[in-house]
Amino acid sequence: MTDRLARRLGTPQAVVVGLSAMVGAGVYTAFAPAAAAAGGALPVALLLAAFVAYCNATASARLAARYPESGGTYVYGRERLGPFWGYLAGWGFVVGKTASCAAMALTVVAYAAPGLGQPWRGVLAVAVVAAITTLDYRGVHRSTRAAAVLVTISLLALATAVVAALAAGNPQASGLDPSVGTGPRGVLEAAGLLFFAFAGYARVATLGEEVRDPSRTIPRAVAWALGLVLVVYAVVAFALLATLGPDGIAAAEDPVAEAVAATGLTGLVPVVRIGAVLAALGALLALLLGVSRTVLAMARDRHLPHGLTAVHPRFGVPHRAEVAVGVVVAALAATVDLREAIGFSSLAVLVYYAVANASAFTLGRRFVPVAGLAGCLLLAANLPTASVLSGLAVLAVGALAYAVRRRRSR
Repeated sequence: MTDRLARRLGTPQAVVVGLSAMVGAGVYTAFAPAAAAAGGALPVALLLAAFVAYCNATASARLAARYPESGGTYVYGRERLGPFWGYLAGWGFVVGKTASCAAMALTVVAYAAPGLGQPWRGVLAVAVVAAITTLDYRGVHRSTRAAAVLVTISLLALATAVVAALAAGNPQASGLDPSVGTGPRGVLEAAGLLFFAFAGYARVATLGEEVRDPSRTIPRAVAWALGLVLVVYAVVAFALLATLGPDGIAAAEDPVAEAVAATGLTGLVPVVRIGAVLAALGALLALLLGVSRTVLAMARDRHLPHGLTAVHPRFGVPHRAEVAVGVVVAALAATVDLREAIGFSSLAVLVYYAVANASAFTLGRRFVPVAGLAGCLLLAANLPTASVLSGLAVLAVGALAYAVRRRRSR
């Protein structure tokens, strides 16, 4: 039995992995809390988040081309900065994206069964996680094909909603006034929350061991995925602000559906809900792929149990890592709140990308990694206080575990 993964993915499949993660994470979950923080300056926050994401994407693409292994920044930090920084990045990614997985499972439940209370909400979320974990278990090729179908349908539903809101609604230019908001602090907080929506391109880097010609495929896939999603988000933000205004977005549990309902075309609201469910499923599919590959890389270095390195002889996937991640995600989905999961995930993932930019700094051409590092730290510091404190506490626990392990090994 081998613990190496087969290179089966080309550029289109890699783009789909990143695109499905970003679309599901952002359009249906992040705009409401971001609008509450930024108000009419939501587009400014979106551009700031996109800029930081671009810097991170550039750093990740350069590093992934040089180190085409599963694990992403865990590998880059280890190779360029030292074992501890690689470990801290991997720990931040695993805990942050595990929270993201739980958020996507809860999004599926919220849109598929609105009004469903506990304990059935938790039961349904666990069932969703189990189904997606089973699909991932049966092979990455099958997973990327399913992600392509899911993201295509969800984008079509989203386009229908935007066209309906702008054509049949009553768009108001007043909703686009950037002076209506909470000021620079609110813009930075909103950018940090919206960054959660852009982080899907990391899935491409963490699949580095499974793509063909990684030095060419990874940078192209990252650029395409990030560019396409930025266009989608900009269009959606414009439509929501013009239709609902910043206060309407902030107050809505489902802003896109609310924008459609405001036009009187209530028959399209179920279409939007179906699109949200499919987008969240596609994101969960891609997120579980990325987290399990980082767990695989950390287990190879014995930062996690070495038994998680096993690769299934038939399906060619790290099946033990996938099952372990699925179990943890299911437990979180049964207990946590959606918006808390988004804030916690944003903090942990911004730390992850801070390590990526610091790693890229050692490769030369340093302006972009410096800007990316500064952007990550700035956005992380301005997230909601509860998210910052809980995220730093979990990162500290991981650092303490690393120190204890190193001391025992000596």
